[in-house]
Amino acid sequence: MAPPGFLGSAPRGSAPIRSTPVDGPVDDDLLASVTDAALGAATAAGVSHAAIRVERVRSQVVVLRDGTLETSIDDTEVGTGVQLVHAGSFGFAGSVFVDPASAAELTAQAVDAARVTAPARPQRVALADEPSHGRVEWSSPFRRDPVEVPLSEKVDVLADWSRRLMAAPGIDHVTAYVLVVREDKYLADLSGTVAVQRRVRVHPQLDAISVTDEGDFEEMRTVAPPVGRGWEYLEGEGWDFDAELAQLPGLLAEKLRSPSVDAGTYDLVIDPTNLWLTIHESIGHATELDRAMGYEAAFAGTSFATPDGLGTLQYGSPVMHVIGDRTTDHGLATVAIDDEGVSAQSFDIVRDGILAGYQLDRTIAASQGIGRSNGCAFADSPLHAPIQRMANVSLQPAPGEGPSTEELIAGVDRGIYIVGDKSWSIDMQRYNFQFTGQRFYSIRDGKVDGQLRDVAYQATTTDFWRAMEAVGGRATFLLGGAFNCGKGQPEQVAAVSHGCPSVLVRSVRVLNTREESGR
Repeated sequence: MAPPGFLGSAPRGSAPIRSTPVDGPVDDDLLASVTDAALGAATAAGVSHAAIRVERVRSQVVVLRDGTLETSIDDTEVGTGVQLVHAGSFGFAGSVFVDPASAAELTAQAVDAARVTAPARPQRVALADEPSHGRVEWSSPFRRDPVEVPLSEKVDVLADWSRRLMAAPGIDHVTAYVLVVREDKYLADLSGTVAVQRRVRVHPQLDAISVTDEGDFEEMRTVAPPVGRGWEYLEGEGWDFDAELAQLPGLLAEKLRSPSVDAGTYDLVIDPTNLWLTIHESIGHATELDRAMGYEAAFAGTSFATPDGLGTLQYGSPVMHVIGDRTTDHGLATVAIDDEGVSAQSFDIVRDGILAGYQLDRTIAASQGIGRSNGCAFADSPLHAPIQRMANVSLQPAPGEGPSTEELIAGVDRGIYIVGDKSWSIDMQRYNFQFTGQRFYSIRDGKVDGQLRDVAYQATTTDFWRAMEAVGGRATFLLGGAFNCGKGQPEQVAAVSHGCPSVLVRSVRVLNTREESGR
């Protein structure tokens, strides 16, 4: 039975599904024939649920070291996966082949897998109900398909950026790279949902290093986030790369000669280019319900945010409002239909500082008596079964105009302003954590007073978020994120965005990383 109040985690509702014509991973006739073969065989076997996915995922990586091409990878994965529920047990099978005979065989293999695993299951598998959505065609918005941009153009852009940085005094080495993905996915299930979707994403990054004659060094990288956009992102749509590249050498030179922080307690103003990662680790993973129930522990452990605290756990201060959202514009986890045939939704995770909901797939929703899934199932390959994965999990800005970052800083007598993410550490309950960053600025009497070095902030999840006194307005909001969130065994990797404004957090412990390392 679900704990009292558990239905409070249900989604507010689905967003309207926008229909956008998009090509499938293979031609329409082949998709129709493999669908008929797989779902026909599933029906004949007496399954209670079946879905087929056909995917074509093309990934490219280009890396330049000091302006010279070091790595170029262009990989395409194509295949078919069949997932089903037979006699109360789950079965899955995948193959690199896309043809009717293979699809029918995959269904037979998935049925066999369900039979073999059935005796080991403590209870029968059930899926939360989901209506048919008919035929849906959807694409993330983009103007230039990033995987179709010629390699020569990708190299030229990164080489130009590298030359600009290396021409600046004090820059000794520059690593420049871009990752691009186009994910074409087709899903059809026995309910009648047929979804053809295309997701594109890009992540450009430059990392500059300065080394002194005495052997000291510092590095600084760009803070432009990965996004669900096309190549136009690198051309300035959504981020001013020219401005960031022009500022970076001066910022790095200042950082190299800046003083090392004095360990102690500080008020922190945290930029969204840093805070997104804290959200990911201390909220995103902690509110995956399979993790909170103890059913999942790979990579990120379980969670302190267990269901007995739903509706009562004070996760943060009253200004804290966090949502899960698979409809976010340009979000890395944005879709129209998830990999279990559930439509994309927006839902509360933390409301007024109180734990209000979890991220769900159909299996965990049904097992806990919650009702409908909120659409958080994803498989990173046609050869992998869908598992519960993170939505775009975002901290909402202040209502109305809200304070600017400068106004948040003005409210601090002694503190640090933190920009950009770097390394982190968090325990297996998503509770005790430590984060560093790219750029740290001393705040004195409400004003920024130069950079600092060797800063890490440390707290428990609830102490940190309860100490958040103010959130910035919409003008400070930025969508950050990552391509490489890992979960499961065997591992699956998912891209996910996290939006947030600048925030003010009072009295946080700050460590000196140089002293902590014994240097």
